[in-house]
Amino acid sequence: MTTEELPLPRSRRANERLHALIPGGAHTYAKGDDQYPEHLAPVISHGQGAHVWDVDGNRYVEYGSGLRSVSLGHAHPRVTEAVRRELDRGANFVRPSILEVEAAERFLATVPTAEMVKFAKNGSDATTAAVRLARAATGRTRVALCADHPFFSTDDWFIGTTPMSAGIPSATDGLTVTFPYGDLAATEELLDRHPGEIACLILEPATHTEPPAGYLAGLRDLADRHGCVLVFDEMITGFRWSEAGAQGLYGVTPDLSTFGKALGNGFAVSALAGRRDLMELGGLRHSADRVFLLSTTHGAETHSLAAAMAVQTTYTEEGVTARLHALGTRLAAGVREAAAAAGVADHLVVRGRPSNLVFATLDDLGQPSQEYRTLFLRHLLTGGVLAPSFVVSSALTDGDIDHTVDVVAQACAVYRKALDAGDPTPWLAGRPVKPVFRRRA
Repeated sequence: MTTEELPLPRSRRANERLHALIPGGAHTYAKGDDQYPEHLAPVISHGQGAHVWDVDGNRYVEYGSGLRSVSLGHAHPRVTEAVRRELDRGANFVRPSILEVEAAERFLATVPTAEMVKFAKNGSDATTAAVRLARAATGRTRVALCADHPFFSTDDWFIGTTPMSAGIPSATDGLTVTFPYGDLAATEELLDRHPGEIACLILEPATHTEPPAGYLAGLRDLADRHGCVLVFDEMITGFRWSEAGAQGLYGVTPDLSTFGKALGNGFAVSALAGRRDLMELGGLRHSADRVFLLSTTHGAETHSLAAAMAVQTTYTEEGVTARLHALGTRLAAGVREAAAAAGVADHLVVRGRPSNLVFATLDDLGQPSQEYRTLFLRHLLTGGVLAPSFVVSSALTDGDIDHTVDVVAQACAVYRKALDAGDPTPWLAGRPVKPVFRRRA
């Protein structure tokens, strides 16, 4: 396909309507049309399994579905059936639903390293609740977060550390410090520099790299010795690494952990879980000062809790995590082979655990390039592949992956031409895609 073979008139009009009514044109910055080549930002009509259709009627093989949340594929029958059973039974009540205890029991059976759990609607609320608990438990104000991980929360304690810090008081910024991933010595130096001040260490236990041997256990020891709370953000690693998250896979238990994304297969549900003594600070059965912890009107909406239980059952009964790894392994091998055949193996680089693959687009000097990313995304889209990442869902088939690899091979041929020309601009057909975190729109 050429660019001209993928007209998106309805999507373009819908994007204009989105920007007229919604700041940024989307409800998540990572879904913005600035993340896609100009005039090639499809607006989705519907999805089924590993495929989505845009409002212009084009079908795509989709990766990174719902920003990694739809790991079973769209409209998964076990999940939709569980939700449908609740539709005529009411969504929200003035007292807890029986589903709240059933969902908690199911979650704690799946993640046995945690002792209590509280549900919410999004990851930001869960991570901020973890920070609040850590501050309350330790009496300290500083938060130490991993500087190498891209996102933790929409709240001030994190956003103040990004280029999009407008509106965040400078006094808040000073309460957050950072440490590098994989470097225990640097983290200990940070803790020594702020003795008795750091309430918690918060990080993703793993991302596109595996944790160095002994690293997570070393962090556990540092947190214990310095009296701070260890928080694992398992929004991505939860379920994709193992049903019990990275903590279950690597055998290191944090004090608190947060889950979301795959937990609901697209339905809005997240979780804060952890040690009973910490979690109970947000409860009623203690004599300390009370912590206002995740008091959300819609946090226990029945349909999402039903979806979460169905997701956990599907993962454990159908071996979904193993399937995600198998699919990702096949995809990574195919993409690497196609890149090598086109002579761009050093420029199109696939990284990450097979269940959570991302790709880097590098220029002729080996530096990350938004221009080459634009070129690559443009040719994926015109080939019917919607892939801001290569994060797989279990609904993908071997045929889907074969098609993806064929499209990647065609894109790599163009990539090689651009490298040889020393300038990708003629192949962009518009402005390049932009980083999510940038100071100016």
